[in-house]
Amino acid sequence: MRNYYLFIVTFFLFIHTCFSQKLNRPDSLEIARLNRLGYEARLTDPELTIDYGTKAFDLASKFDYKDGIAESYRVIGIGNYYLGKNDIAISQYLKSLTLFKETKNLNGQAKVYNNIGNLYREVDYEKGLQFFREALILARHLNIPDLIAGCYLNTGIIYYRKKQYNIALKNFEQSYILFQKLNNPIGITQSLQNRGVIYFKLNQISKAEELLLEANKKAKENELNNTIASTNLTLTSVYIQQNKFEKAEETRDEGLAYARLVKDNKLEQDYNYTSYELENKRKRYQQALYYLREVYKIDSMSFRSQVSEKIGLLQEQYTYREKERENQLIIERQKTSKILYWATTIVLILSIVVIILLVMSVRKKSKTNKQLQALNDEISLQKENLDRINHNLEEIIADRTKDLQIKNKKLSAYSSHLSHQIRSPIATMKGLMLLEQENLIEEEEFVKEIGKCVNEIDDKILNINETLHNPEDQGF
Repeated sequence: MRNYYLFIVTFFLFIHTCFSQKLNRPDSLEIARLNRLGYEARLTDPELTIDYGTKAFDLASKFDYKDGIAESYRVIGIGNYYLGKNDIAISQYLKSLTLFKETKNLNGQAKVYNNIGNLYREVDYEKGLQFFREALILARHLNIPDLIAGCYLNTGIIYYRKKQYNIALKNFEQSYILFQKLNNPIGITQSLQNRGVIYFKLNQISKAEELLLEANKKAKENELNNTIASTNLTLTSVYIQQNKFEKAEETRDEGLAYARLVKDNKLEQDYNYTSYELENKRKRYQQALYYLREVYKIDSMSFRSQVSEKIGLLQEQYTYREKERENQLIIERQKTSKILYWATTIVLILSIVVIILLVMSVRKKSKTNKQLQALNDEISLQKENLDRINHNLEEIIADRTKDLQIKNKKLSAYSSHLSHQIRSPIATMKGLMLLEQENLIEEEEFVKEIGKCVNEIDDKILNINETLHNPEDQGF
């Protein structure tokens, strides 16, 4: 028995060790590293982001590491988002969200909500804000400072698009404070850039230029190509406002080169409009007209693209919800089947218990009946014995009664005899006593006569006793 328990303990320790090795295997660290590298490359080379995410996905799928697969989906979605392929991005995000929900990974869910909010940031402001709020709630619950800061930053961008500049600025300043505490250079750069844009819209040109130049410097230090391109776009507008045309042209050309480097078509379109503003202010109307035609041509295509993109996002989300509903129905069916299985098992067990109880009850009843029969037989025997004893008692009582009747007769006779036989010597004794009192008799004679009386009484008493104890003697 002792060896058996030792075997059980050893087996569980072995299983625990195997699971510990599985959770801490080097492959999981490699998956996390690939996903991290992919995420960090999003602002410099989105295609590299997709490449890293795909490698992480392949490795995670090999070991069925669901959290790793979910994060790789998210990273691939981010890469496609920065390439403007929002339909692919939403598909990847929704796959990621499904897996994170399955593994109950709230951290991953919060990040995906933030990513989906970024997709809707340009096409549906309210839906974008809804996702950012969900991400912010989870980030606060889990105390994830960098995600909280990111949610403030993205919420500010939506309010900027809605032209609610003061609310946007408040969100940007909150994100900037948090990113500074975290010493996050990318977050600091983006917060500076967006604050610069807001101040430009509020016509505070000097403040806008100061913030944008600082953002541009930090973006170049960290090789944030996308941020350099978008910062230069606003800086170009600042220089146009200040009539610094050569500086504006130089900044525009640099920013356009970075936009093409990161393959951001939307930024390229925005640079066409900024180029129109620059040439128009420089009174180069023919060149300005060329850019204006490009703007209208691209705007028309962009509008159709945005409508198509919005429809695509809604379709993808609808498909995801349908799949989620189907999955929920399957889960509910499985739960129902499981409940039915357990209910059937419980009913079967209860039935077996009832049958066992009935069998036990029948056996117990049979045993009780046998015991009762034995008791009944014993009682009958005791009754017969009792009847026999009663009969004997009646005979004894009859004999005793007869004996008592005889003795009663003797006693009655004795009483009569006593009154006649014993009274005579007693009367004699009384006479003698009177004579003696009057001194009419001699003492010797008195004693002699008294002795005779006493002897006579004694003889009579002995005779009576003998008669009483001799049932055959019917007289005295």
